Amino acid sequence: MKLLGHIYYHVDASSKPGSLPPNVSAAVNGVAFSGTLTGQLFFGWLGDKIGRKKIYGMTLMLMCICFIASGLSFGREPETVLTTLCFFRFWLSFGIGGDYSLSATIMSEYANKKTRGAFIAAVFAMQGFGMLFKEPTYKVDVLGSTVPQADYVWRIILMVGALPALLTYYWSMKMPETARYTALVDKKVQQATVDMEKVMKVEIGTEKKEPKVSATSAVKSNNEFGLFTKQFLSRHGLHLLGTTSTWFLLDIAYYSQNLFQKDILSAIG
Repeated sequence: MKLLGHIYYHVDASSKPGSLPPNVSAAVNGVAFSGTLTGQLFFGWLGDKIGRKKIYGMTLMLMCICFIASGLSFGREPETVLTTLCFFRFWLSFGIGGDYSLSATIMSEYANKKTRGAFIAAVFAMQGFGMLFKEPTYKVDVLGSTVPQADYVWRIILMVGALPALLTYYWSMKMPETARYTALVDKKVQQATVDMEKVMKVEIGTEKKEPKVSATSAVKSNNEFGLFTKQFLSRHGLHLLGTTSTWFLLDIAYYSQNLFQKDILSAIG
Protein backbone atom coordinates (compact mmCIF):
# COMPACT_ATOMS: atom_id res chain seq x y z
CA MET A 1 0.00 0.00 0.00
CA LYS A 2 2.84 2.41 0.84
CA LEU A 3 4.71 1.54 -2.34
CA LEU A 4 1.62 2.08 -4.48
CA GLY A 5 1.15 5.51 -2.93
CA HIS A 6 4.81 6.43 -3.41
CA ILE A 7 4.85 5.35 -7.04
CA TYR A 8 1.47 6.35 -8.45
CA TYR A 9 0.39 9.26 -6.26
CA HIS A 10 3.64 11.11 -5.69
CA VAL A 11 3.45 14.88 -6.05
CA ASP A 12 6.57 16.50 -7.47
CA ALA A 13 8.45 18.88 -5.16
CA SER A 14 6.43 17.63 -2.18
CA SER A 15 8.16 17.11 1.16
CA LYS A 16 5.95 14.11 1.94
CA PRO A 17 5.62 10.80 0.14
CA GLY A 18 2.60 10.10 -1.99
CA SER A 19 -0.25 8.11 -0.47
CA LEU A 20 -3.34 6.41 -1.81
CA PRO A 21 -6.51 8.54 -1.73
CA PRO A 22 -9.02 7.33 0.89
CA ASN A 23 -11.45 5.95 -1.70
CA VAL A 24 -8.70 4.02 -3.50
CA SER A 25 -7.31 2.67 -0.23
CA ALA A 26 -10.81 1.62 0.83
CA ALA A 27 -11.34 -0.17 -2.50
CA VAL A 28 -8.04 -2.10 -2.30
CA ASN A 29 -8.78 -3.18 1.28
CA GLY A 30 -12.51 -3.70 0.73
CA VAL A 31 -12.18 -6.15 -2.14
CA ALA A 32 -9.77 -8.20 -0.04
CA PHE A 33 -12.21 -8.53 2.85
CA SER A 34 -15.15 -9.22 0.52
CA GLY A 35 -13.20 -11.97 -1.22
CA THR A 36 -12.07 -13.52 2.06
CA LEU A 37 -15.59 -13.61 3.49
CA THR A 38 -17.19 -15.15 0.40
CA GLY A 39 -14.27 -17.57 -0.02
CA GLN A 40 -14.66 -18.86 3.53
CA LEU A 41 -18.37 -19.49 3.07
CA PHE A 42 -18.09 -21.02 -0.41
CA PHE A 43 -15.04 -23.26 0.08
CA GLY A 44 -16.09 -24.19 3.62
CA TRP A 45 -19.42 -25.45 2.25
CA LEU A 46 -17.72 -27.15 -0.71
CA GLY A 47 -15.17 -28.79 1.58
CA ASP A 48 -18.02 -30.40 3.52
CA LYS A 49 -19.58 -31.66 0.30
CA ILE A 50 -16.58 -32.91 -1.68
CA GLY A 51 -13.76 -33.31 0.83
CA ARG A 52 -11.14 -31.20 2.52
CA LYS A 53 -8.15 -32.41 0.50
CA LYS A 54 -9.59 -31.77 -2.98
CA ILE A 55 -10.93 -28.32 -2.19
CA TYR A 56 -7.79 -27.33 -0.28
CA GLY A 57 -5.78 -28.07 -3.43
CA MET A 58 -8.16 -25.90 -5.45
CA THR A 59 -7.75 -22.94 -3.09
CA LEU A 60 -3.95 -23.23 -3.22
CA MET A 61 -3.88 -23.23 -7.02
CA LEU A 62 -6.27 -20.27 -7.14
CA MET A 63 -3.98 -18.42 -4.74
CA CYS A 64 -0.87 -19.19 -6.81
CA ILE A 65 -2.47 -17.99 -10.04
CA CYS A 66 -3.83 -14.80 -8.48
CA PHE A 67 -0.59 -13.98 -6.64
CA ILE A 68 1.22 -13.99 -9.98
CA ALA A 69 -1.63 -12.20 -11.80
CA SER A 70 -1.72 -9.48 -9.13
CA GLY A 71 1.97 -8.87 -9.63
CA LEU A 72 1.42 -8.63 -13.37
CA SER A 73 -1.33 -5.99 -13.05
CA PHE A 74 -1.01 -4.19 -16.34
CA GLY A 75 -0.84 -0.51 -17.19
CA ARG A 76 1.11 2.53 -16.09
CA GLU A 77 -1.73 4.87 -15.15
CA PRO A 78 -2.91 4.65 -11.51
CA GLU A 79 -6.53 3.91 -12.45
CA THR A 80 -5.60 1.05 -14.78
CA VAL A 81 -3.10 -0.58 -12.45
CA LEU A 82 -5.28 -0.38 -9.34
CA THR A 83 -8.44 -1.53 -11.12
CA THR A 84 -6.61 -4.61 -12.40
CA LEU A 85 -5.02 -5.17 -9.01
CA CYS A 86 -8.39 -4.97 -7.25
CA PHE A 87 -9.85 -7.56 -9.64
CA PHE A 88 -7.12 -10.12 -9.04
CA ARG A 89 -6.92 -9.19 -5.36
CA PHE A 90 -10.56 -10.16 -4.92
CA TRP A 91 -10.01 -13.64 -6.37
CA LEU A 92 -6.76 -14.00 -4.44
CA SER A 93 -8.65 -13.23 -1.23
CA PHE A 94 -11.40 -15.60 -2.35
CA GLY A 95 -8.84 -18.40 -2.37
CA ILE A 96 -7.28 -17.20 0.89
CA GLY A 97 -10.70 -17.36 2.54
CA GLY A 98 -10.97 -21.00 1.57
CA ASP A 99 -7.43 -21.65 2.76
CA TYR A 100 -8.28 -20.08 6.13
CA SER A 101 -11.20 -22.36 6.84
CA LEU A 102 -9.81 -25.54 5.31
CA SER A 103 -6.29 -25.36 6.74
CA ALA A 104 -7.72 -24.95 10.25
CA THR A 105 -10.23 -27.76 9.66
CA ILE A 106 -7.63 -30.17 8.27
CA MET A 107 -5.25 -29.51 11.14
CA SER A 108 -7.96 -29.88 13.80
CA GLU A 109 -9.27 -33.10 12.25
CA TYR A 110 -5.80 -34.62 12.15
CA ALA A 111 -5.00 -33.65 15.74
CA ASN A 112 -6.32 -35.23 18.92
CA LYS A 113 -8.00 -33.28 21.70
CA LYS A 114 -4.83 -32.84 23.72
CA THR A 115 -2.75 -31.26 20.93
CA ARG A 116 -5.49 -29.66 18.81
CA GLY A 117 -5.10 -26.19 20.30
CA ALA A 118 -1.34 -26.17 19.85
CA PHE A 119 -1.65 -27.37 16.24
CA ILE A 120 -4.15 -24.66 15.35
CA ALA A 121 -1.96 -22.03 17.04
CA ALA A 122 1.02 -23.24 14.99
CA VAL A 123 -0.93 -22.83 11.74
CA PHE A 124 -1.90 -19.22 12.42
CA ALA A 125 1.37 -18.27 14.11
CA MET A 126 2.97 -18.52 10.67
CA GLN A 127 1.29 -15.21 9.81
CA GLY A 128 3.83 -13.53 12.07
CA PHE A 129 6.71 -14.61 9.84
CA GLY A 130 5.11 -12.76 6.96
CA MET A 131 5.31 -9.53 8.96
CA LEU A 132 9.10 -9.64 9.31
CA PHE A 133 9.31 -7.83 5.97
CA LYS A 134 10.69 -4.33 6.56
CA GLU A 135 8.77 -1.58 4.81
CA PRO A 136 10.84 0.87 2.73
CA THR A 137 11.21 4.38 4.11
CA TYR A 138 10.81 7.65 2.28
CA LYS A 139 14.27 9.16 2.03
CA VAL A 140 15.34 12.77 1.89
CA ASP A 141 16.44 12.10 -1.68
CA VAL A 142 12.98 12.21 -3.23
CA LEU A 143 14.10 11.26 -6.74
CA GLY A 144 16.09 8.34 -5.38
CA SER A 145 13.08 7.09 -3.44
CA THR A 146 10.63 7.16 -6.37
CA VAL A 147 12.69 5.68 -9.17
CA PRO A 148 10.75 3.86 -11.93
CA GLN A 149 12.30 0.54 -10.85
CA ALA A 150 10.31 0.76 -7.59
CA ASP A 151 7.29 -0.30 -9.63
CA TYR A 152 8.80 -3.78 -9.78
CA VAL A 153 9.18 -4.07 -6.02
CA TRP A 154 5.51 -4.37 -5.00
CA ARG A 155 4.93 -6.74 -7.91
CA ILE A 156 7.78 -9.01 -6.80
CA ILE A 157 6.49 -8.97 -3.22
CA LEU A 158 3.10 -10.22 -4.40
CA MET A 159 4.45 -12.88 -6.73
CA VAL A 160 6.81 -14.28 -4.09
CA GLY A 161 3.66 -15.21 -2.16
CA ALA A 162 3.03 -17.95 -4.72
CA LEU A 163 6.12 -19.89 -3.64
CA PRO A 164 4.95 -21.15 -0.21
CA ALA A 165 1.52 -21.88 -1.71
CA LEU A 166 3.13 -24.04 -4.40
CA LEU A 167 5.20 -25.92 -1.80
CA THR A 168 2.09 -26.43 0.31
CA TYR A 169 0.22 -27.75 -2.73
CA TYR A 170 2.85 -30.43 -3.33
CA TRP A 171 2.68 -31.73 0.24
CA SER A 172 -1.09 -31.43 0.51
CA MET A 173 -1.57 -33.66 -2.53
CA LYS A 174 0.55 -36.36 -0.88
CA MET A 175 -1.50 -36.49 2.32
CA PRO A 176 -4.71 -38.54 2.53
CA GLU A 177 -8.15 -37.14 3.27
CA THR A 178 -8.74 -36.55 6.97
CA ALA A 179 -9.93 -39.67 8.78
CA ARG A 180 -12.86 -37.87 10.38
CA TYR A 181 -14.22 -36.82 6.99
CA THR A 182 -13.63 -40.26 5.43
CA ALA A 183 -15.32 -42.07 8.31
CA LEU A 184 -18.18 -39.71 9.18
CA VAL A 185 -19.08 -38.22 5.79
CA ASP A 186 -17.92 -40.75 3.19
CA LYS A 187 -18.85 -43.63 5.55
CA LYS A 188 -15.57 -45.44 4.72
CA VAL A 189 -14.42 -46.45 8.17
CA GLN A 190 -11.90 -49.02 6.94
CA GLN A 191 -10.34 -46.52 4.52
CA ALA A 192 -10.06 -43.98 7.34
CA THR A 193 -8.18 -46.56 9.40
CA VAL A 194 -5.77 -47.28 6.56
CA ASP A 195 -5.17 -43.56 6.00
CA MET A 196 -4.43 -42.94 9.67
CA GLU A 197 -1.99 -45.86 9.73
CA LYS A 198 -0.07 -44.16 6.90
CA VAL A 199 -0.09 -40.76 8.58
CA MET A 200 0.84 -42.01 12.05
CA LYS A 201 3.17 -44.75 10.71
CA VAL A 202 1.74 -47.25 13.17
CA GLU A 203 -0.53 -50.24 12.82
CA ILE A 204 -3.82 -49.50 14.52
CA GLY A 205 -4.78 -53.13 14.30
CA THR A 206 -8.44 -53.04 13.32
CA GLU A 207 -9.87 -56.13 11.73
CA LYS A 208 -9.98 -56.27 7.95
CA LYS A 209 -13.60 -57.33 7.85
CA GLU A 210 -15.61 -54.78 9.67
CA PRO A 211 -19.38 -55.04 10.17
CA LYS A 212 -20.81 -52.38 7.87
CA VAL A 213 -24.16 -52.11 9.61
CA SER A 214 -22.81 -51.08 13.01
CA ALA A 215 -20.48 -48.42 11.59
CA THR A 216 -23.12 -46.95 9.32
CA SER A 217 -25.85 -47.00 11.92
CA ALA A 218 -23.58 -45.37 14.49
CA VAL A 219 -22.74 -42.60 12.06
CA LYS A 220 -26.38 -42.04 11.18
CA SER A 221 -27.65 -42.05 14.72
CA ASN A 222 -24.95 -39.80 16.18
CA ASN A 223 -23.83 -37.42 13.46
CA GLU A 224 -26.50 -36.89 10.81
CA PHE A 225 -28.07 -33.59 11.79
CA GLY A 226 -27.80 -30.20 10.14
CA LEU A 227 -26.26 -26.96 11.33
CA PHE A 228 -29.61 -25.25 11.92
CA THR A 229 -31.19 -27.99 14.05
CA LYS A 230 -32.03 -28.46 17.72
CA GLN A 231 -29.59 -31.38 17.91
CA PHE A 232 -26.68 -29.22 16.79
CA LEU A 233 -27.73 -26.36 19.08
CA SER A 234 -27.91 -28.62 22.14
CA ARG A 235 -24.63 -30.42 21.39
CA HIS A 236 -22.40 -27.71 19.94
CA GLY A 237 -24.22 -24.39 20.26
CA LEU A 238 -22.06 -23.05 23.08
CA HIS A 239 -18.88 -24.36 21.42
CA LEU A 240 -19.72 -22.58 18.18
CA LEU A 241 -20.72 -19.34 19.92
CA GLY A 242 -17.57 -19.31 22.04
CA THR A 243 -15.28 -20.00 19.10
CA THR A 244 -16.84 -17.59 16.62
CA SER A 245 -17.30 -14.70 19.07
CA THR A 246 -13.71 -14.78 20.34
CA TRP A 247 -12.35 -15.16 16.82
CA PHE A 248 -14.51 -12.25 15.67
CA LEU A 249 -13.20 -9.98 18.42
CA LEU A 250 -9.62 -11.06 17.70
CA ASP A 251 -9.96 -10.26 14.01
CA ILE A 252 -11.32 -6.77 14.68
CA ALA A 253 -8.13 -5.86 16.52
CA TYR A 254 -5.80 -7.93 14.35
CA TYR A 255 -6.85 -6.69 10.92
CA SER A 256 -7.46 -3.12 12.04
CA GLN A 257 -3.89 -3.01 13.27
CA ASN A 258 -2.55 -4.48 10.02
CA LEU A 259 -4.50 -2.05 7.86
CA PHE A 260 -3.91 1.18 9.73
CA GLN A 261 -0.62 0.80 11.58
CA LYS A 262 1.24 2.39 8.65
CA ASP A 263 -0.92 5.52 9.02
CA ILE A 264 -0.63 5.55 12.82
CA LEU A 265 3.15 5.10 12.82
CA SER A 266 3.56 7.79 10.18
CA ALA A 267 1.36 10.21 12.14
CA ILE A 268 3.39 9.81 15.34
CA GLY A 269 6.69 10.05 13.51
